Amino acid sequence: MAVDILLPSMSAGMEDAVIARWLVTVGERVAKGQPLAEVETDKATMELEAEAEGIVGALSVAEGRRADVGQCIAVLLAEGESAPQAGAPAPVSAPAPVSAPAALAVQDPVVSGASPVAPAAPSDAVGQGRARISPVARRMAAAAGIALDGIAGSGPRGRIVKLDIARRLAGGPARSEPLAAPEPAAPAAPASGRSAVPPGIGPYTAQPVTNLRRVIARRLAEAKQSVPHFYLSADCELDALVALRAQVNEGRDKAQRISVNDFIVKACARALRQVPEANVIWHGDEILHLADVDISVAVATGGGLLTPILRGADRMSLGTLSAEMKALAERARAGKLRPDEYQGGGFSVSNLGMYGVKTFSAIINPPQSCILAVGAAERRPVGRGESIVLAEVMSITLSVDHRSVDGALGARLLAAIREGIEAPMSLLL
Repeated sequence: MAVDILLPSMSAGMEDAVIARWLVTVGERVAKGQPLAEVETDKATMELEAEAEGIVGALSVAEGRRADVGQCIAVLLAEGESAPQAGAPAPVSAPAPVSAPAALAVQDPVVSGASPVAPAAPSDAVGQGRARISPVARRMAAAAGIALDGIAGSGPRGRIVKLDIARRLAGGPARSEPLAAPEPAAPAAPASGRSAVPPGIGPYTAQPVTNLRRVIARRLAEAKQSVPHFYLSADCELDALVALRAQVNEGRDKAQRISVNDFIVKACARALRQVPEANVIWHGDEILHLADVDISVAVATGGGLLTPILRGADRMSLGTLSAEMKALAERARAGKLRPDEYQGGGFSVSNLGMYGVKTFSAIINPPQSCILAVGAAERRPVGRGESIVLAEVMSITLSVDHRSVDGALGARLLAAIREGIEAPMSLLL
């Protein structure tokens, strides 16, 4: 019996993913647990394994194309079995409209009651009185109050995907019949349709938005619109830290040297243990006080910003923290982070000092309450008693969610971070 391989949810909140590369071909025999494909989620590329043995009968989604969670992306066949023909009619006694209670989660009286709707061709698009539809498309239809009858899907085997719902919302032409053969899932499109290119911009090259960039755009837009940010800044003198770092790194291989950023992350972990009231996340009607100090550290990759997590950072020695951070950053740039290595965290650190940025304000990563933006160190004049001397000074800015952390509490946390940076010996204890 043919077995449909459905795209599983491989991380929390995942709705779709890109089939980056198929690791098998049609006609190839596969064993249970054998990798079938490399799947690009919003944060990493992971292998999808076969849950049963069989022969690959079809690959329904082409490499580089997007598929919804729950969508059939491949078919496994038993020995001697032939692949089912996509779009082939299912045996029915007589063509009749689909039963509304069985087929529809939401019924639109205007659409369905205006005139009788001709039933869709009896194919895999409708089976046993229920439309084949992706979870994302079903939610879109329910939110808009769109009836599913009369919509012929453009996905594999006539499956209704979100592009079909977007076409209906935009008033575009609906497909009159399902596809005769399986085609790759169409790329996501906004419900309002693609916006027009601004006039007068001259020649340009269009670059498709990656899965990671799309998620970054959505999350940060939501954060900036919904989270009441406020910002606290301070200058930190680094002479003691720079001197201690030189001593700690003496005799170490270059790959094992402790960075200034390692000291900063450790100072944040220590500060959160000293000011536990700030180690919280906003959760609607509740504020969750976190028992562990888990710090997300921003890592720039070719596809966008990732934030792997140092779990229990306050309990790590500086050397252990540095080694763990290097390993996480390497896996992040290679797209090999596991979900548990980037999901969660209670505080973030973003450092742009290596690019010469003097100061900036970072956007909070919900549901976290704080993120520290770290600028470049530079020689500046500072007052020492009655004298003015030059010292290594670095500006830091704490972005705070005012719903869960008040101004005075945020100021206490920033002061504790600054104290750890300016008295780095305390970080070694």
